[in-house]
Amino acid sequence: TSSDSSYAQWAKDNPLANNLGIATVKTASADLLAQLVIAQTPVAELDYSRLLLFASFGLVYLGGFQYLYQVQVFKRLFDVDAFTSQPWADKLRDGPGLRALAAQTALDLAVLSLIYLPTFYVFKAAVFSDAATGFEPAGCISSGIEKYQANFGKDEFDLLRVWLPADLVCFSVPMWLRLPVRHVVSFVWTAYLSFVRGSK
Repeated sequence: TSSDSSYAQWAKDNPLANNLGIATVKTASADLLAQLVIAQTPVAELDYSRLLLFASFGLVYLGGFQYLYQVQVFKRLFDVDAFTSQPWADKLRDGPGLRALAAQTALDLAVLSLIYLPTFYVFKAAVFSDAATGFEPAGCISSGIEKYQANFGKDEFDLLRVWLPADLVCFSVPMWLRLPVRHVVSFVWTAYLSFVRGSK
């Protein structure tokens, strides 16, 4: 339909704005799902600080930083357009393209492990910081890094189970579609992360 094609065109023409909007709404929605459906929290007891955590993390990290490195940086490091524009059967025979796919996947998994997870825990520490003592950036960073280290084994195992296969798909589709496809997987991942790590 014309509305579908007009949105697709707008998304191609405005990939950053599209990604910021999707990331923010998706991440907040995943937290709402985790709170209201999975944990069965009554609406009156909804944790708005937690919702703010996920919405702000979605906007800044998943919307902004992820766009910067997965689209802008990867486009400079790898010849992604040649690979992603091919039919799937041709991709499977493209040795250089498959090596670039493996390199993108390895790089992304490193970023997820070494930047994404600690950033999430620092955001969490900042959102849940004690209002009575005031916001202390150094304390939030220290607390966030401690939580990251304490949960690393379980978080890393779960991260690899989800993102290794997801990255192989995400880095195989055209650039303009890369992050919207990723957000589909990320919705489930974020609901899980909210359920197991979102509470104070």
